[in-house]
Amino acid sequence: MRRIAVLNQKGGVGKTTSTVNLAAALAAEGHRTLVLDLDPQAHATLHLGLLPGRSGPSLYDVLTQGMPLEEVRREVAPNLYICGSHIDLAGAELELINMVGRETILRDQLEADTESFDYVLMDCPPSLSILTLNALCAAKEVLIPLQAHFLALHGLSKLLETINLVARRVNRELRVAGVLLCLYDAGTRLGGEVIEDLDRFFDGRRSPPMPWSDAQVYRTRIRRNIRLAECPSFGQSIFQYAPSSRGAEDYASLAAELQGRQPASLWIGSGARAHGSDGAHEEAPTARSA
Repeated sequence: MRRIAVLNQKGGVGKTTSTVNLAAALAAEGHRTLVLDLDPQAHATLHLGLLPGRSGPSLYDVLTQGMPLEEVRREVAPNLYICGSHIDLAGAELELINMVGRETILRDQLEADTESFDYVLMDCPPSLSILTLNALCAAKEVLIPLQAHFLALHGLSKLLETINLVARRVNRELRVAGVLLCLYDAGTRLGGEVIEDLDRFFDGRRSPPMPWSDAQVYRTRIRRNIRLAECPSFGQSIFQYAPSSRGAEDYASLAAELQGRQPASLWIGSGARAHGSDGAHEEAPTARSA
């Protein structure tokens, strides 16, 4: 089982979109995949067609009442399951403040779960809270979605410090799998410059045994695509809503790369072949072009 926390303390970087659609891509390949929605906004829950508060118990009940995951889990597509969120999760931190071992509740519940999954993806809130800490303690890998602009890089060091602290004190297996560039526009010089900065950032911090020593900047870029913005309002993943769109191509490419495969015939960065949203081919501009 690969347990992956999808994390960035900055909002609006494509975190929930990446969690849901990467999970859908993995499930479509036949991998049993579970999404844990730890964000009180419940966007991943809504994205997969469930209504918070109306679809049964949520992860709030798991974290505060000790309810087993099997009583919360719902199957939303073949091989794709979700444990939904609820606005009550926003108050979980106060309720758990005096509980011994509060940061390992989710890990203990996953280990006690009777069902086995190939992938568990955790959609974390855009803050470094007790909910995020539970995800980091339960996960073995961290995937960091990032927008290709310099302000998005500003908080990366702080985020890595937090991951390192958790790895040293609570979860020695935790490592940073990589950074995923979202809302990417290959037609700007800035995108290419940010990628170069990220490469230099990690190359200068690979001294073992740090959690990010093997981190990579994924070659797959998640391009701006209106279909990705539309599909949550229909309660569908991009593969249900627009399977031939650029968004579906990009997340299928990411799923392949996450598994160590070379994406075939998919856009993976500047200079590669790109598909338009209507399925037509066009040459992708270089990241350095204005």
